[in-house]
Amino acid sequence: QVQFVESGGALVQPGGSLRLSCEVSGTIFRILAMGWYRQAPGKERVLVAGITVTGSTNYADSVRDRFTISRDNAKNTLYLQMSSLKVEDTAIYYCNLMAANMRKNYWGQGTQVTVSS
Repeated sequence: QVQFVESGGALVQPGGSLRLSCEVSGTIFRILAMGWYRQAPGKERVLVAGITVTGSTNYADSVRDRFTISRDNAKNTLYLQMSSLKVEDTAIYYCNLMAANMRKNYWGQGTQVTVSS
């Protein structure tokens, strides 16, 4: 019922910028929060940035001063603006939606971000 279209992942040089987008469609239901997770090679999937239904945000310490999460409710789209990218930011980035009903999580297909010179 829920479909994600993730885009924006690319190969970028260290210090560069990217903006990831996640357009959500399907059955409308109450959403508690949305966020971006990433999984780097050899590591577990971790939260990068989240935003609640009220608009409050939180960030992983590693990206706090470089990434910005935002949303456009009219377009049902979640964004992650990434600046000053580092090699260690290389990962697959996943869009996440948490529904209020049973706190069920829905995941996008992921988009690859590669930071390399």
